[in-house]
This record gives sequence, structure tokens and C-alpha cells, in this order.
Amino acid sequence: MAPATSETPVRVTRAPEASPPETPAPETPAPDTPTDVSPTARPELDEAVALARGLSRCVIETLAGARDIEQLTRWVTDDVYRHLRKRVMLATRARALRAGPTPSPAFTLGNVHATEPRTGAVEAVVVVRGRARTRAVALRLEHVDARWRATAIHVL
Repeated sequence: MAPATSETPVRVTRAPEASPPETPAPETPAPDTPTDVSPTARPELDEAVALARGLSRCVIETLAGARDIEQLTRWVTDDVYRHLRKRVMLATRARALRAGPTPSPAFTLGNVHATEPRTGAVEAVVVVRGRARTRAVALRLEHVDARWRATAIHVL
């Protein structure tokens, strides 16, 4: 397996800060039951970009059969995990139908384009160049409980 390079440019844009409403919104009472997910203070955007790059590499390796999907559970939500598990099962079936050995994934990570639509959320696209084609991995990361987690991942 060829190592992924990380010496590519990163483009980050931030959404304009929203102006506060003229009249204050009525306060909503706190829920009676505590939630297991709570937004945290403004995180570092560089951490999200690094996670987007690493998670993209892991997702491509998982779909290629070179990495176990269980290794991603810490970094993705339950919905994303179920979506990826379906994709992995389909990819495994497709590889089984092909004759001969499956080549190990050889790819390089290209540019990362990231935007911050709101504080604590980052949407990123990572370009992945493989042997046969170039793909894009689109991710939405949210900073929850003092860490980044992927709430959406799509391999295009």
C-alpha cells in the first residue's frame, strides 16, 4: 500500500458571522433529561482539516478492504457507521465476483477544501487520486463533546 502524501494545499473559508437579531428570542427552558451530546467551545479548525484528511484515507482503505470498519467507530456517528457498513458489504461482494487477487489500494490525497458554515461545524472535500480514477470524499464534521466526529461522509 502506497503511503498517502500530506504535503498538499488546504483551502479554508469561513461563513460570514451572522448579525444578532434585533429582538431577543424568548428563552427556551432546559430539557429535563440531560443529553449525551453537547456542543463545545470554539474548536481549532486545523484539527478538523487534519481529521478530514485522515478519515478520508481510512474510508478509502476500508472500502478497498485494506482496513476494518471497526477502526472508524470513534470518529463517526452511528448513522455514518451504518451507511459505511452497507458500502463495505457491497464493495466486498463486488471484489468476490472478480477473478484474481485484489490489489492493495494505491492512492494519494490531494487538495482539501474546507468551509465552516457555523461555529463547531466543518464541511470538507478531500480529493483522492487512485490508479484508475480520481475521487472526492465529502465530509461534515461537528465538534461535539470536546472532539470532532463525522456526521456525514460521501465518497463520490
